[in-house]
Amino acid sequence: MGRLIDTDLELFEIIEREKARQKSHIELIASENFVSPSVLEAAGSVLTNKYAEGYPKKRYYGGCEFVDQAEDLARERLKALFGVKYVNVQPHSGSQANMGAYRAIINPKDKVMGLALDQGGHLTHGHPLNFSGVDYEFHPYFVSKETEMIDYDDLAQKALEIQPKLIVAGASAYPRTLDFKRFREIADSVGALLMVDMAHIAGLVAAKVHPNPCDYADIVTSTTHKTLRGPRGGIILTNNQAISEKLDKIVFPGIQGGPLMHVIAAKAVAFKEALEPSFTEYQKQVVMNAKAFADEFVKLNYHVVSGGTDNHLLLLEVKSKTGLTGKKAENLLDRVNITCNKNTVPYDTEKPFITSGIRLGTPAMTTRGFNEEDFRLVARLIDKTLSNPDNEVILEEVRTSVQVLTDRYPLPY
Repeated sequence: MGRLIDTDLELFEIIEREKARQKSHIELIASENFVSPSVLEAAGSVLTNKYAEGYPKKRYYGGCEFVDQAEDLARERLKALFGVKYVNVQPHSGSQANMGAYRAIINPKDKVMGLALDQGGHLTHGHPLNFSGVDYEFHPYFVSKETEMIDYDDLAQKALEIQPKLIVAGASAYPRTLDFKRFREIADSVGALLMVDMAHIAGLVAAKVHPNPCDYADIVTSTTHKTLRGPRGGIILTNNQAISEKLDKIVFPGIQGGPLMHVIAAKAVAFKEALEPSFTEYQKQVVMNAKAFADEFVKLNYHVVSGGTDNHLLLLEVKSKTGLTGKKAENLLDRVNITCNKNTVPYDTEKPFITSGIRLGTPAMTTRGFNEEDFRLVARLIDKTLSNPDNEVILEEVRTSVQVLTDRYPLPY
């Protein structure tokens, strides 16, 4: 067997084109990041060859002594990172982590409350076409029309009316700090369990720049990419032994077969990196960059949802100022090598595939070295682009400015 360039030139060239795209574009998708060379090395290691159904020292295959060590290392580091007693590092994705969590603590058709999907919620928090909306009876809670932040009083009132078995806290596009203590109080007031999906904010939580949901929730789920800056995958955490024991059976053999041992090893590397002091400094910079980014858009007279941000992302309503939909803004920015995603804003009048806004995140470019002034410049470049959609001369000027920035902060691979 030879190297990829010799055995499959067609795919090799596709990967090289993607590498070039990542190097040359300003990456603002809030759910993406750049892993370290060490994480990349572990993810591409020979551990991909090993089948290891079960858990350490309880496998259905022989020859698992070394992958057992890798999984144990990942579990112990994860416990230390978030201060929890029990973890499962086997979920292949955040969605499967959520499926495992739901099945461990509630029954089919139980009532569940989650943040409305058009106001920052996630597909696995009740979308009717997703397993969550099919298997459970989801009821949304909302953000205030005035503040565009979660209306906890309204949530409490709705919980009294609905009497859910579970309340889900967490979001994919919510720029403010989540009040886990208030969520816990509301859940307790109606005898509900509390689950937190911290996929987006896990890195901020690990660095203690956002409150830790593990102090309040019955069960916590997350992805390991995004702000945590690890490989693509999922994790589940709890301090409840009974939940943990049921959860392990739900994940395997309930919803998954053999775990991805190369990805678990890469998770272990990312958890070790997240325990380093430099990771805390990185996350502080992520938040400072996001605040500067939002502040610059406010100065440019854009509607920044909720007026700013407390975390790694901001929602920008673009239609009222530029006349462009979120979809058109995303496509236009892609032409100047700025990558983001269209996103609904609270009480959006556009369809979810069109939207009135875009979502912007700072984790990836902070990893590359961007500071507050760099993000203020990017805000001005975005405004310049959206204000001149048909002016090729100006768009070329923006592309040149983008190249200067990406050349200044190269990727390590």
